[in-house]
Amino acid sequence: MKKISLAILLAVSTLSFQACSSKKTETADSVENADSSNEAKEDLGTGQNDDTNEFAVKAANGGMLEVELGRMAEEKAVSKDVKEFGAMMVKDHSKANDELKTIAAAHNITLPSTLGEDEQKHVNDMAKLSGADFDKKYVSMMVDDHKEDIDLFKKTAEDDKTNPAVKDFASKTLPTLQKHMDAINAIDKKMK
Repeated sequence: MKKISLAILLAVSTLSFQACSSKKTETADSVENADSSNEAKEDLGTGQNDDTNEFAVKAANGGMLEVELGRMAEEKAVSKDVKEFGAMMVKDHSKANDELKTIAAAHNITLPSTLGEDEQKHVNDMAKLSGADFDKKYVSMMVDDHKEDIDLFKKTAEDDKTNPAVKDFASKTLPTLQKHMDAINAIDKKMK
């Protein structure tokens, strides 16, 4: 009886281990899951190319970060300018995120549903700050983020390999990003 029980336990353990290891491609990171899904679609010939997918995932993840940090700035910032900038981030990036979701749905692109692990860490770190420390870190982060965003969107807008709808989205969004860059640079100069 003991041998049968041990054999059953061993068989169940083996099957459980195999079931767990087959799920290893799924992670808690929504960005990684979106990348994997897009790769699989591309391999099957039902998705978009790497350039299009990578841009869409980065833009969605970055847009969600801008909205989340903008909400935080509206609540935690001490500077009126920083609070107003945060409100602009929430409004403009929510609109852009919605537009990107529509394009992604129409072109079979999977976007992350939540912030990636790295971006969530930024949010968690910012949540620990308050007052002038929050304002200073937020402004610095927004200057850096918008430099990167503008470069990414320009590159995509000029990339002939990118899906035309995604390329158009990048082109149409660039002036808004430049407006954000100009505004955050002005706030940054006032704070120094």
